Amino acid sequence: MNIKPANRIEKVEEYYFSKKLTEIKKLNEQGNNILNLGVGNPDIPSHPDVLDSLTKAALHKGSNYYQSYRGLDGLRLAFSKWYFSTYNVQLNAESEILPLMGSKEGITHITMAFTNPGNQVLIPNPGYPAYTSVSKLFNLKIQYYNLKEKHGYLPELEELEKIVKPNCKIIWINYPNMPTGANGNLNNFAQIVEWAKSRNILIVHDNPYSLILNDKPISIFNSSIDKSHILELNSLSKSHNMAGWRVGMVAGSKQNIDHIIRVKSNFDSGMYKPIQEAAITALQLPKTWNAELNGIYSKRREIVWRILDLLHCEYNKDTAGLFVWAKIPDEFNSGEEFSDYLLYNHSLFITPGKVFGSNGEKYVRISLCADELMLNNFLNQFLIKKKRRA
Repeated sequence: MNIKPANRIEKVEEYYFSKKLTEIKKLNEQGNNILNLGVGNPDIPSHPDVLDSLTKAALHKGSNYYQSYRGLDGLRLAFSKWYFSTYNVQLNAESEILPLMGSKEGITHITMAFTNPGNQVLIPNPGYPAYTSVSKLFNLKIQYYNLKEKHGYLPELEELEKIVKPNCKIIWINYPNMPTGANGNLNNFAQIVEWAKSRNILIVHDNPYSLILNDKPISIFNSSIDKSHILELNSLSKSHNMAGWRVGMVAGSKQNIDHIIRVKSNFDSGMYKPIQEAAITALQLPKTWNAELNGIYSKRREIVWRILDLLHCEYNKDTAGLFVWAKIPDEFNSGEEFSDYLLYNHSLFITPGKVFGSNGEKYVRISLCADELMLNNFLNQFLIKKKRRA
Protein backbone atom coordinates (compact mmCIF):
# COMPACT_ATOMS: atom_id res chain seq x y z
CA MET A 1 0.00 0.00 0.00
CA ASN A 2 1.18 3.52 -0.79
CA ILE A 3 1.28 6.22 1.86
CA LYS A 4 -1.74 8.47 1.34
CA PRO A 5 -0.85 12.16 1.35
CA ALA A 6 -2.75 14.74 3.35
CA ASN A 7 -6.05 15.94 1.92
CA ARG A 8 -4.75 19.50 1.84
CA ILE A 9 -2.28 18.83 -0.98
CA GLU A 10 -5.05 17.41 -3.16
CA LYS A 11 -6.33 20.99 -3.40
CA VAL A 12 -3.14 22.43 -4.84
CA GLU A 13 -1.25 21.61 -8.00
CA GLU A 14 2.47 21.72 -8.62
CA TYR A 15 3.47 25.33 -9.20
CA TYR A 16 3.05 26.16 -12.89
CA PHE A 17 6.64 27.31 -13.34
CA SER A 18 7.97 24.15 -11.71
CA LYS A 19 6.35 22.05 -14.44
CA LYS A 20 7.03 24.42 -17.34
CA LEU A 21 10.69 24.95 -16.55
CA THR A 22 11.16 21.18 -16.61
CA GLU A 23 9.60 21.16 -20.08
CA ILE A 24 11.87 23.99 -21.22
CA LYS A 25 14.93 22.19 -19.86
CA LYS A 26 14.09 19.14 -21.99
CA LEU A 27 13.66 21.34 -25.07
CA ASN A 28 17.07 22.91 -24.47
CA GLU A 29 18.62 19.46 -24.02
CA GLN A 30 17.23 18.59 -27.45
CA GLY A 31 19.22 21.45 -29.00
CA ASN A 32 16.77 24.31 -28.69
CA ASN A 33 17.84 27.67 -27.33
CA ILE A 34 14.78 28.92 -25.49
CA LEU A 35 14.62 32.58 -24.51
CA ASN A 36 12.90 32.42 -21.14
CA LEU A 37 10.89 35.58 -20.48
CA GLY A 38 8.44 33.77 -18.26
CA VAL A 39 10.02 34.07 -14.82
CA GLY A 40 10.90 37.27 -12.98
CA ASN A 41 14.34 36.06 -11.93
CA PRO A 42 16.68 39.08 -11.80
CA ASP A 43 19.74 38.34 -13.94
CA ILE A 44 21.75 41.43 -12.96
CA PRO A 45 24.26 40.67 -10.16
CA SER A 46 23.84 41.93 -6.64
CA HIS A 47 25.85 45.05 -5.80
CA PRO A 48 29.59 44.31 -5.19
CA ASP A 49 29.40 45.87 -1.72
CA VAL A 50 26.63 43.43 -0.81
CA LEU A 51 28.73 40.47 -1.94
CA ASP A 52 31.70 41.84 -0.03
CA SER A 53 29.61 42.13 3.16
CA LEU A 54 28.46 38.53 2.80
CA THR A 55 32.01 37.25 2.34
CA LYS A 56 33.46 39.18 5.26
CA ALA A 57 30.60 38.32 7.61
CA ALA A 58 30.93 34.62 6.81
CA LEU A 59 34.45 34.68 8.23
CA HIS A 60 33.37 36.15 11.57
CA LYS A 61 33.28 33.89 14.59
CA GLY A 62 29.70 32.94 15.38
CA SER A 63 28.40 33.59 11.89
CA ASN A 64 27.22 29.98 11.79
CA TYR A 65 25.28 30.21 15.06
CA TYR A 66 21.51 30.20 15.38
CA GLN A 67 20.14 33.70 15.07
CA SER A 68 17.28 35.63 16.64
CA TYR A 69 13.82 34.81 15.30
CA ARG A 70 13.24 38.54 14.98
CA GLY A 71 16.40 39.14 12.96
CA LEU A 72 19.40 41.29 13.76
CA ASP A 73 18.69 44.61 15.45
CA GLY A 74 20.77 46.22 12.73
CA LEU A 75 18.67 44.69 9.96
CA ARG A 76 15.39 45.88 11.46
CA LEU A 77 16.92 49.34 11.90
CA ALA A 78 18.13 49.30 8.28
CA PHE A 79 14.63 48.37 7.09
CA SER A 80 13.18 51.18 9.21
CA LYS A 81 15.56 53.78 7.76
CA TRP A 82 14.97 52.45 4.23
CA TYR A 83 11.20 52.78 4.66
CA PHE A 84 11.58 56.36 5.78
CA SER A 85 13.93 57.34 2.95
CA THR A 86 11.95 55.44 0.30
CA TYR A 87 8.32 55.92 1.35
CA ASN A 88 8.49 58.59 4.07
CA VAL A 89 6.98 56.04 6.46
CA GLN A 90 8.08 55.72 10.08
CA LEU A 91 8.30 52.17 11.43
CA ASN A 92 9.46 51.23 14.90
CA ALA A 93 12.50 49.02 14.34
CA GLU A 94 11.97 47.24 17.65
CA SER A 95 8.35 46.25 17.30
CA GLU A 96 6.86 46.95 13.86
CA ILE A 97 9.26 45.09 11.54
CA LEU A 98 9.91 41.38 11.18
CA PRO A 99 12.57 40.20 8.70
CA LEU A 100 11.57 37.17 6.64
CA MET A 101 13.27 34.62 4.43
CA GLY A 102 11.62 36.20 1.42
CA SER A 103 8.16 37.73 1.42
CA LYS A 104 6.66 34.50 0.04
CA GLU A 105 7.33 32.98 3.47
CA GLY A 106 5.30 35.80 4.97
CA ILE A 107 2.19 34.84 2.98
CA THR A 108 2.15 31.47 4.72
CA HIS A 109 2.94 32.84 8.17
CA ILE A 110 0.31 35.57 7.94
CA THR A 111 -2.32 33.10 6.76
CA MET A 112 -1.56 30.74 9.64
CA ALA A 113 -1.49 33.53 12.20
CA PHE A 114 -4.81 35.17 11.31
CA THR A 115 -7.17 32.59 9.76
CA ASN A 116 -9.01 29.47 10.78
CA PRO A 117 -10.33 26.74 8.44
CA GLY A 118 -13.48 27.94 6.72
CA ASN A 119 -12.67 31.66 7.02
CA GLN A 120 -13.09 33.72 3.88
CA VAL A 121 -10.14 35.44 2.20
CA LEU A 122 -10.38 37.95 -0.67
CA ILE A 123 -7.85 37.42 -3.47
CA PRO A 124 -7.30 39.52 -6.62
CA ASN A 125 -8.03 38.06 -10.05
CA PRO A 126 -5.54 38.28 -11.72
CA GLY A 127 -3.09 37.99 -8.87
CA TYR A 128 -0.05 36.24 -7.43
CA PRO A 129 -0.81 32.46 -7.37
CA ALA A 130 0.70 31.97 -3.91
CA TYR A 131 -2.26 33.76 -2.27
CA THR A 132 -4.53 31.05 -3.66
CA SER A 133 -2.31 28.02 -3.07
CA VAL A 134 -1.60 28.92 0.56
CA SER A 135 -5.30 29.57 1.19
CA LYS A 136 -6.15 26.16 -0.26
CA LEU A 137 -3.57 24.45 1.94
CA PHE A 138 -5.24 25.91 5.03
CA ASN A 139 -8.79 25.10 3.90
CA LEU A 140 -9.98 28.67 3.56
CA LYS A 141 -12.96 29.91 1.56
CA ILE A 142 -11.45 31.74 -1.38
CA GLN A 143 -13.40 34.59 -2.92
CA TYR A 144 -11.81 36.29 -5.89
CA TYR A 145 -12.42 39.96 -6.63
CA ASN A 146 -11.98 41.29 -10.14
CA LEU A 147 -9.20 43.56 -11.31
CA LYS A 148 -10.36 45.07 -14.59
CA GLU A 149 -8.34 46.96 -17.15
CA LYS A 150 -11.06 49.59 -17.55
CA HIS A 151 -10.78 50.40 -13.83
CA GLY A 152 -6.99 50.53 -13.80
CA TYR A 153 -6.78 47.06 -12.22
CA LEU A 154 -7.78 48.54 -8.86
CA PRO A 155 -10.17 46.94 -6.33
CA GLU A 156 -13.74 48.24 -6.53
CA LEU A 157 -15.47 48.81 -3.20
CA GLU A 158 -18.92 48.08 -4.63
CA GLU A 159 -17.87 44.60 -5.66
CA LEU A 160 -16.05 43.94 -2.37
CA GLU A 161 -19.18 44.89 -0.46
CA LYS A 162 -21.25 42.41 -2.47
CA ILE A 163 -18.93 39.43 -2.04
CA VAL A 164 -17.60 39.85 1.51
CA LYS A 165 -18.84 37.47 4.23
CA PRO A 166 -18.98 38.03 8.00
CA ASN A 167 -16.17 35.51 8.51
CA CYS A 168 -13.76 37.24 6.08
CA LYS A 169 -10.34 37.64 7.71
CA ILE A 170 -7.91 38.86 5.03
CA ILE A 171 -7.93 40.83 1.80
CA TRP A 172 -4.75 40.57 -0.30
CA ILE A 173 -3.70 43.50 -2.48
CA ASN A 174 -0.49 44.05 -4.45
CA TYR A 175 0.79 47.29 -6.06
CA PRO A 176 2.60 47.87 -8.29
CA ASN A 177 0.46 44.96 -9.36
CA MET A 178 1.81 41.63 -10.46
CA PRO A 179 1.08 40.57 -13.19
CA THR A 180 -0.48 43.70 -14.75
CA GLY A 181 2.09 46.33 -13.71
CA ALA A 182 -0.71 48.69 -12.65
CA ASN A 183 0.21 51.25 -10.01
CA GLY A 184 -1.81 51.70 -6.85
CA ASN A 185 -2.88 55.10 -5.60
CA LEU A 186 -3.30 56.50 -2.13
CA ASN A 187 -6.98 57.37 -2.54
CA ASN A 188 -7.81 53.78 -3.38
CA PHE A 189 -5.59 52.54 -0.57
CA ALA A 190 -7.33 54.81 1.93
CA GLN A 191 -10.77 53.63 0.81
CA ILE A 192 -9.82 49.96 1.06
CA VAL A 193 -8.20 50.45 4.46
CA GLU A 194 -11.26 52.20 5.90
CA TRP A 195 -13.54 49.55 4.40
CA ALA A 196 -11.42 46.73 5.86
CA LYS A 197 -11.29 48.40 9.30
CA SER A 198 -15.07 48.83 9.34
CA ARG A 199 -15.46 45.07 8.83
CA ASN A 200 -12.52 44.05 11.05
CA ILE A 201 -10.62 42.57 8.12
CA LEU A 202 -6.83 42.46 7.88
CA ILE A 203 -5.55 44.11 4.70
CA VAL A 204 -2.20 42.75 3.49
CA HIS A 205 -0.34 44.77 0.89
CA ASP A 206 2.38 42.91 -1.02
CA ASN A 207 4.89 45.55 -2.16
CA PRO A 208 8.02 44.02 -3.76
CA TYR A 209 7.96 45.92 -7.08
CA SER A 210 7.71 49.54 -5.98
CA LEU A 211 11.28 50.47 -6.95
CA ILE A 212 11.23 48.91 -10.43
CA LEU A 213 10.44 51.39 -13.26
CA ASN A 214 8.41 53.46 -10.84
CA ASP A 215 9.10 57.15 -10.21
CA LYS A 216 6.83 57.44 -7.18
CA PRO A 217 7.10 54.43 -4.86
CA ILE A 218 4.38 54.33 -2.23
CA SER A 219 3.52 52.23 0.79
CA ILE A 220 0.03 51.47 2.01
CA PHE A 221 1.13 53.12 5.26
CA ASN A 222 1.19 56.43 3.38
CA SER A 223 -2.62 56.21 3.44
CA SER A 224 -3.08 55.44 7.14
CA ILE A 225 -1.11 56.09 10.32
CA ASP A 226 -3.20 53.48 12.14
CA LYS A 227 -1.53 50.09 11.54
CA SER A 228 -4.08 48.00 13.45
CA HIS A 229 -5.60 46.43 10.33
CA ILE A 230 -2.67 46.69 7.93
CA LEU A 231 0.35 44.55 7.12
CA GLU A 232 2.81 45.25 4.33
CA LEU A 233 5.21 42.75 2.81
CA ASN A 234 8.39 43.88 1.08
CA SER A 235 11.43 42.17 -0.37
CA LEU A 236 14.95 42.72 -1.64
CA SER A 237 14.50 40.11 -4.38
CA LYS A 238 13.59 42.49 -7.19
CA SER A 239 14.71 45.88 -5.89
CA HIS A 240 18.24 44.71 -5.03
CA ASN A 241 18.71 41.65 -7.30
CA MET A 242 18.72 39.31 -4.31
CA ALA A 243 16.00 36.82 -5.24
CA GLY A 244 17.98 33.73 -4.26
CA TRP A 245 19.19 35.30 -1.03
CA ARG A 246 15.65 35.12 0.38
CA VAL A 247 15.43 38.39 2.30
CA GLY A 248 12.14 40.14 2.92
CA MET A 249 10.13 41.70 5.69
CA VAL A 250 6.66 42.33 7.01
CA ALA A 251 5.64 45.56 8.73
CA GLY A 252 2.65 46.26 10.92
CA SER A 253 1.50 46.95 14.46
CA LYS A 254 3.41 45.42 17.35
CA GLN A 255 0.42 43.24 18.19
CA ASN A 256 0.15 41.82 14.67
CA ILE A 257 3.90 41.31 14.34
CA ASP A 258 3.85 39.41 17.65
CA HIS A 259 1.11 37.14 16.26
CA ILE A 260 3.26 36.35 13.22
CA ILE A 261 6.40 35.65 15.26
CA ARG A 262 4.49 32.98 17.19
CA VAL A 263 4.11 31.12 13.91
CA LYS A 264 7.49 31.94 12.37
CA SER A 265 9.48 30.91 15.44
CA ASN A 266 8.17 27.37 15.02
CA PHE A 267 9.32 27.13 11.39
CA ASP A 268 12.95 28.27 11.38
CA SER A 269 15.84 29.09 13.66
CA GLY A 270 16.72 32.49 12.28
CA MET A 271 18.23 33.75 9.04
CA TYR A 272 21.93 33.13 8.32
CA LYS A 273 23.77 36.06 9.90
CA PRO A 274 26.02 36.93 6.90
CA ILE A 275 22.92 37.23 4.70
CA GLN A 276 21.43 39.64 7.21
CA GLU A 277 24.66 41.66 7.29
CA ALA A 278 24.67 41.77 3.48
CA ALA A 279 21.02 42.88 3.48
CA ILE A 280 21.93 45.77 5.79
CA THR A 281 24.51 46.88 3.22
CA ALA A 282 21.95 46.53 0.42
CA LEU A 283 19.44 48.71 2.24
CA GLN A 284 22.08 51.42 2.62
CA LEU A 285 22.99 51.61 -1.07
CA PRO A 286 22.57 55.05 -2.67
CA LYS A 287 19.47 55.67 -4.73
CA THR A 288 21.69 55.89 -7.80
CA TRP A 289 21.91 52.08 -7.60
CA ASN A 290 18.20 51.71 -8.29
CA ALA A 291 18.36 54.44 -10.92
CA GLU A 292 21.04 52.48 -12.78
CA LEU A 293 18.94 49.30 -12.59
CA ASN A 294 15.91 51.12 -13.90
CA GLY A 295 17.96 52.49 -16.78
CA ILE A 296 18.76 48.92 -17.79
CA TYR A 297 15.18 47.71 -17.36
CA SER A 298 13.85 50.68 -19.32
CA LYS A 299 16.00 49.80 -22.34
CA ARG A 300 14.93 46.16 -22.10
CA ARG A 301 11.29 47.13 -21.89
CA GLU A 302 11.59 49.18 -25.07
CA ILE A 303 12.78 46.06 -26.91
CA VAL A 304 10.02 43.95 -25.37
CA TRP A 305 7.47 46.49 -26.57
CA ARG A 306 8.91 46.17 -30.10
CA ILE A 307 8.61 42.38 -29.87
CA LEU A 308 5.00 42.67 -28.73
CA ASP A 309 4.24 45.04 -31.59
CA LEU A 310 5.52 42.43 -34.03
CA LEU A 311 3.39 39.80 -32.31
CA HIS A 312 0.32 42.06 -32.63
CA CYS A 313 -0.24 42.24 -28.88
CA GLU A 314 -1.79 45.18 -27.04
CA TYR A 315 -0.23 46.63 -23.89
CA ASN A 316 -0.16 49.67 -21.64
CA LYS A 317 3.09 51.62 -21.38
CA ASP A 318 2.06 53.40 -18.17
CA THR A 319 3.03 50.56 -15.84
CA ALA A 320 5.69 49.63 -13.28
CA GLY A 321 7.46 46.50 -12.15
CA LEU A 322 9.48 43.75 -13.73
CA PHE A 323 6.94 42.58 -16.32
CA VAL A 324 4.85 43.67 -19.29
CA TRP A 325 1.20 42.51 -19.35
CA ALA A 326 -0.14 42.14 -22.87
CA LYS A 327 -3.39 41.16 -24.55
CA ILE A 328 -2.97 38.37 -27.09
CA PRO A 329 -3.92 38.57 -30.79
CA ASP A 330 -7.55 37.75 -31.62
CA GLU A 331 -6.65 34.62 -33.62
CA PHE A 332 -5.56 32.82 -30.45
CA ASN A 333 -8.14 31.43 -28.04
CA SER A 334 -6.07 31.74 -24.88
CA GLY A 335 -2.81 32.97 -23.48
CA GLU A 336 -1.72 29.36 -23.01
CA GLU A 337 -2.26 28.60 -26.69
CA PHE A 338 -0.31 31.73 -27.65
CA SER A 339 2.47 30.91 -25.17
CA ASP A 340 2.87 27.38 -26.55
CA TYR A 341 2.83 28.70 -30.11
CA LEU A 342 5.76 31.00 -29.31
CA LEU A 343 7.59 28.29 -27.39
CA TYR A 344 7.43 25.63 -30.10
CA ASN A 345 7.61 27.88 -33.16
CA HIS A 346 9.89 30.71 -32.04
CA SER A 347 11.78 29.33 -28.99
CA LEU A 348 10.32 32.03 -26.76
CA PHE A 349 8.67 31.31 -23.42
CA ILE A 350 6.28 33.83 -21.91
CA THR A 351 3.73 33.18 -19.18
CA PRO A 352 0.05 32.67 -20.03
CA GLY A 353 -2.10 35.07 -18.06
CA LYS A 354 -4.46 32.39 -16.81
CA VAL A 355 -1.75 31.31 -14.37
CA PHE A 356 -2.76 34.43 -12.43
CA GLY A 357 -6.51 33.89 -12.61
CA SER A 358 -9.42 33.57 -15.02
CA ASN A 359 -9.27 37.28 -15.87
CA GLY A 360 -5.88 36.62 -17.44
CA GLU A 361 -7.25 34.16 -20.00
CA LYS A 362 -6.60 36.46 -22.98
CA TYR A 363 -3.29 37.86 -21.70
CA VAL A 364 0.36 36.96 -21.33
CA ARG A 365 3.07 38.22 -18.99
CA ILE A 366 6.59 38.96 -20.23
CA SER A 367 9.59 39.29 -17.92
CA LEU A 368 12.34 41.88 -18.36
CA CYS A 369 14.97 39.51 -16.94
CA ALA A 370 17.02 39.00 -20.09
CA ASP A 371 19.79 41.29 -21.33
CA GLU A 372 19.54 43.57 -24.34
CA LEU A 373 21.74 41.29 -26.48
CA MET A 374 19.44 38.30 -25.96
CA LEU A 375 16.31 40.37 -26.58
CA ASN A 376 17.75 41.97 -29.71
CA ASN A 377 18.91 38.60 -31.03
CA PHE A 378 15.40 37.25 -30.70
CA LEU A 379 13.96 40.38 -32.29
CA ASN A 380 16.32 40.15 -35.26
CA GLN A 381 15.71 36.43 -35.75
CA PHE A 382 11.98 36.99 -35.63
CA LEU A 383 12.25 39.74 -38.24
CA ILE A 384 14.31 37.44 -40.49
CA LYS A 385 11.67 34.70 -40.21
CA LYS A 386 8.94 37.22 -40.95
CA LYS A 387 10.71 38.40 -44.14
CA ARG A 388 11.18 34.82 -45.30
CA ARG A 389 7.48 34.09 -44.85
CA ALA A 390 6.62 37.26 -46.76
